[in-house]
Amino acid sequence: MSPTSTRPTRTRQPAGTRSEAARPTDTRPADAASAGARSTAPRNTAARPGGVRRHTAVFALITTAALALTACGTGDPATTPAGAAGAKKGAVPTADVVSAVTKDEAAAALLPADVRQRGTVSVASSTGSLPGAAYLPDGRTLVGGDVDLTDAVAKVLGLRLTREVVSWEAILPALGSGKYDFGTGNFGVTEERRRTIDFVTYINDGQGFAARADSPLKKVTDLTQLCGLNVATGGGTTFEATLERNKARCSAAGKKPYTIQSFSDQGAQWMSLQQGRSDVLMSTVNGLRYAVTQQENVRFLNEYRRLDVGFAFKKGTPLAPAFQAAVNRLKKDGTYDRILRKWGLTDSSIAESRISPPEIPAPTK
Repeated sequence: MSPTSTRPTRTRQPAGTRSEAARPTDTRPADAASAGARSTAPRNTAARPGGVRRHTAVFALITTAALALTACGTGDPATTPAGAAGAKKGAVPTADVVSAVTKDEAAAALLPADVRQRGTVSVASSTGSLPGAAYLPDGRTLVGGDVDLTDAVAKVLGLRLTREVVSWEAILPALGSGKYDFGTGNFGVTEERRRTIDFVTYINDGQGFAARADSPLKKVTDLTQLCGLNVATGGGTTFEATLERNKARCSAAGKKPYTIQSFSDQGAQWMSLQQGRSDVLMSTVNGLRYAVTQQENVRFLNEYRRLDVGFAFKKGTPLAPAFQAAVNRLKKDGTYDRILRKWGLTDSSIAESRISPPEIPAPTK
């Protein structure tokens, strides 16, 4: 989940970030500094000889090559969910599951009058990896589950989206400043975030683990199983916060604490794992399940906990009821299920959209 931040003011550049010239007119890179973001440098630089730039470049080349195979290969990726067993590595689903969506007058009537009048809504989107959101090899087209769901909600509400690609850590602060109407980036609903952010839930993701194929780890049910290991994760995320919060349990058990290797880039995390500098990787359940189908020599271990994920808004937003009604309309007409099937996210389906529900309790060990 995405990465899911407890300190959203640190800036990281997602894998595959491109210059302004390479993006479409509605996908403009934002100035992270204006959102109060900080340096992109990961804290554990000793864990990453050569620095994140080299690893990101290598990973980007691997990812680009894999995606390029989709355009040149045979078969119909539209019929095979992303990350599904038997799916070709690098195959990106192409089924159109959004264009047939029509406006729902009842849901649209819940929008504030000024929003209905202008007919547009601005969204800050984080990109980096599927099944959430990523660029196709053309460097212009955004695809992914977050993209399809956001586009579908806008169509239900009769709104035109103005999408801007923003560094993940900069999104939540930017919402507070009123720079964007809402944000997407696999933001998990936590009690800390609920103090300053409103959520409209649309999937249920979670925290999980992946390791190399030769790892002795089978399933991580207790974080003390990580004692003495190097654990890669995203900087400023709920994964990092979970690891920090439980780190002392190793010492209490008479074991060497695990080392938290915090990265500002998803590609660098996987590179560290592949090269043996990290023993295990903690990230989103959906992201891990997808990523292991696209790489060699890695495997998904297990889920650790679940979190609701939602569109993020400034606290007190008047937009939440309309967005909730739009998600529930998509549930009712089958579009929601078609989007989740396309991206291999059916295990993350929710029964109904809710506004800022309580955080799902964390495991006790």
